Amino acid sequence: MLARPRAVRYSGSRSMAVEFKDYYSILGVARDASDDDIKKAFRKLARQYHPDVAKNKKTAEEKFKEINEAHEVLSDPAKRRKYDELGAHWQDGGAAAYPPPGARGRAAQQEYHFGGTGFSDFFEQFFGRRGGGGTADFEEVFGRPDAGAYAARGGDIEGDILVTLDEALHGSMREVSLQRVDPRTGEREAETFKVRIPPGAQHGRRIRVPGKGGPGRGGAEAGDLYLRVRFAAHPDFEPRGSDLYHDLALAPWEAVLGAQVVVPTLTGSVKLRIPPGTNSGRQLRVRGQGLPAAPGREERGDLYVVIGVNVPEEVGAPERELWEKLARSSKFNPRAGG
Repeated sequence: MLARPRAVRYSGSRSMAVEFKDYYSILGVARDASDDDIKKAFRKLARQYHPDVAKNKKTAEEKFKEINEAHEVLSDPAKRRKYDELGAHWQDGGAAAYPPPGARGRAAQQEYHFGGTGFSDFFEQFFGRRGGGGTADFEEVFGRPDAGAYAARGGDIEGDILVTLDEALHGSMREVSLQRVDPRTGEREAETFKVRIPPGAQHGRRIRVPGKGGPGRGGAEAGDLYLRVRFAAHPDFEPRGSDLYHDLALAPWEAVLGAQVVVPTLTGSVKLRIPPGTNSGRQLRVRGQGLPAAPGREERGDLYVVIGVNVPEEVGAPERELWEKLARSSKFNPRAGG
């Protein structure tokens, strides 16, 4: 009889020693930093270490993943609260305060550790709902040890993989490592394999890697590995479905008189005409410069440029005189009417 066990999500093993990650230090912000401070710090660092612009691409890639991970936690209110609570208990064995969800006290636990997915062990253990570094009940995956000739398909493993917007647009091949730990002997078995990120990969969708899950029992086939796509934050674009959003700052005179500006895209840049009288919050659409609508399709979403009008914080005497002259002569009243 061939039984197929239900899919198991391997949650982080809190008993495993991991290096604490100081996300505030990584982004260079205070612990009471506002959401806006965190966003600005991330964008500054992301532009500096983005692999597309950095000279040392290998070093930049690792740093980019690190700041992405810090942003992932600190920009999410729930994750940030959990992180702050964890930090308060870390030196006193705070990991013990977070037992594995669903733990049932059984001694035999199957562990899996991932590499190449873009997340650190620390993130996997405490924030990721991840397969990497995780544990699952041994019997749940392999069947009962005294089941004799009972055949059971190996359990499915489910984790996350950090995917850049460039990978979502063009696709890529990623090298992922998977280490299995036998709970009975402590022996470790490592395997490295290629995972294809298809063009059009979408946030939240899963990529199936056949036969890379838990081993089968009694001659049955192995389970599968499922990697859930999580988009890496980008300093210039915010994805919403297949559309991208980009914040563009204008000077007051550009907004009033109109202008022609250059805006970035995932494949370069385009010139965009700003109509006269453009207000903050207006969205200008650049067709076909978003992400693929779906894997295997050529159609792409759009790029929406969101306008923000910025004013100078300080002005010299000659410039102030011109602003005062404008104020005296202009009939515009932004508070008039409905």
